[in-house]
Amino acid sequence: MKAVRIHAFGGPEVLQYEEVADPKPRKDQVLIRIRACALNHLDLWIRKGIGKVTLPHILGSDVAGEIVETGEYVTGFHSGQRVLLAPMLFCNRCLYCTSGHQNQCIEFTVLGNRVDGGNCEFIAVPAVNLIPIPDKLDFSQAASVPLVFTTAWHMLVGRAGIRHGQTVLVLGAGSGVGIAAIQVAKLFHARVITTAGDENKLEKAKQLGADHLIDHYKQKISDEVRRITNKEGVDIVVEHVGVATWDESVKCLKPGGTLVTCGATTGYSAALDLRFLFSRQLSILGSFMGTMGEMNEVLGHIFAGRLKPVIDRTLSLHDIRAAHECMEERRMFGKIVLEI
Repeated sequence: MKAVRIHAFGGPEVLQYEEVADPKPRKDQVLIRIRACALNHLDLWIRKGIGKVTLPHILGSDVAGEIVETGEYVTGFHSGQRVLLAPMLFCNRCLYCTSGHQNQCIEFTVLGNRVDGGNCEFIAVPAVNLIPIPDKLDFSQAASVPLVFTTAWHMLVGRAGIRHGQTVLVLGAGSGVGIAAIQVAKLFHARVITTAGDENKLEKAKQLGADHLIDHYKQKISDEVRRITNKEGVDIVVEHVGVATWDESVKCLKPGGTLVTCGATTGYSAALDLRFLFSRQLSILGSFMGTMGEMNEVLGHIFAGRLKPVIDRTLSLHDIRAAHECMEERRMFGKIVLEI
């Protein structure tokens, strides 16, 4: 099959389009013909050497395609069926997995991290990872959903416990997580404040339902939040940027507010004044991917049309270097999808 692999860590130039052996599914696995695979920042980090992978390695976490072959032990699926893949892999037998907290499993990972991912024509996965998709959702749309919408749902619903009518600050409106978080917050009738670095992204965020917009290059986030909220602050901050916004994010919280973070694209060494933390009774929460239950819950909203995937552009697998360059330079609003 055709695949893109990295044989060394580095820039987009290490992405090699080549032929590799077809995967051989086990009796408990299903062979998928991949039709689309969306990019995530995880692809960039692993390509640069942040992670635990064995080279050569295939990137790609968000996959949609068709079933080619089912293993002997697999029931309930058939050849030709259209599916997306839950990007998480877990042992499915430990205390965390059996209690529905798969993202706390010691063996937890995502496709394209410790195991080969979807930047290729075929992949073999356990049947538990298969989720049938409705005909109205095409492969590129389906591939744009799993990681970012599950992450945003886990952050806002599973961790921060969002309630109707709260005020939520979403950092990075143009990112996959930002786009998903704006929509999830609006599903709970929240007032959404969001940030971006140019007017085009801010206008698109407004079309998604954001109520207030902040240009983080021209305006100080915490000052604008104080103005918008009449000095009150926000109930929840959706943080995934890291060092560049951390101080501002904490300052934006109202007394008793919650900051929930799932990443650190600008650096992970953030400081925190503990006096500010305990005197204002703030909650700082970590969030990592999500559970299978949460993924199925958020997909129900996707399939019903209440939440919508946003695609910036589609490219061929052969053009993967251009896709990585676009993401690295933050020239997109929404997902970049490789059609295979």
